[in-house]
Amino acid sequence: MAKTTDSAHITTKTLLPTAINGWEMFMQDQGRSHHTVKAFLSDVRLLTKFLAPDKAIGTITTDDLNRFFAWMEKDRGIPCSPKTLSRRITSVKSFFRWLHQYGTLTIDPAEKVLQRSAISPLPQVLTNDEYERVLLAADRHRRETKPDARMYALVYLLLTTGIKKNECLSIRLNHIDLNAKNGPHIFIRYASPANRYKERKIELQEDWIAAYKEYLTQYHPADQVFAWSPRRLEYLLEDIGAEASLTKHLSFDMCRWTCALRDYQSGMESDLIRQKLGVSKIQWRELFIKIRKLNGEIK
Repeated sequence: MAKTTDSAHITTKTLLPTAINGWEMFMQDQGRSHHTVKAFLSDVRLLTKFLAPDKAIGTITTDDLNRFFAWMEKDRGIPCSPKTLSRRITSVKSFFRWLHQYGTLTIDPAEKVLQRSAISPLPQVLTNDEYERVLLAADRHRRETKPDARMYALVYLLLTTGIKKNECLSIRLNHIDLNAKNGPHIFIRYASPANRYKERKIELQEDWIAAYKEYLTQYHPADQVFAWSPRRLEYLLEDIGAEASLTKHLSFDMCRWTCALRDYQSGMESDLIRQKLGVSKIQWRELFIKIRKLNGEIK
């Protein structure tokens, strides 16, 4: 495979810190988000605190990496949760995979490092009764003396599409097609090429469309559909939750998981749910286990 300009100058004799700097430039060129690059670099640079400072990348072995992770987990003296350890293994594997794929290393020393899976706690979801109470609370605002469809348009969209907060904030008027040949739908778009795999088309519910049209008439958004700050939208969800007398904290994440669970319970094929949520097949493995646990199928 041809070398990239970021890895062409790196050889087996290159010291680890220099190679990491080359990887940073590569990730930035690939359009990775600032947060992703920062997290990956933070994880991999911990290697420089364990291995000798003059260690060339071509001399790093699988045994070196296994000892590094054992030190990280047991001997470093700083707590490392199973989830953090799993993420750091993923970061190190990604770094050495890059060196191997672009010809710097003939053997990937991280390939045989055992990946640790750390399934985080189950998320909270709305029960059927809570789901109906939330929608009724939001719908009441549409019936007031001064009608306001914003809350219903927001919460019902989240509960039926499962989109994330950043996706909700990125919706533009031209992302919603109410007159499509195959029925109304919303396009979820991403600006970064690295996130193109998350782009998708999701069907819209008729009940939402009526509220959306009311919302457009009341608020006249110019481009961004929900033109408020993330915190303001979070407050709106909290208000709806309080009006519905929830003991739970209604959030974007809760709406997303509730949507996924209800789709699963309705009989939707698991891969269609995965596509609707915009997650990779690797990410879906853990998510699907959680959905089945939420549905009471497995402990």
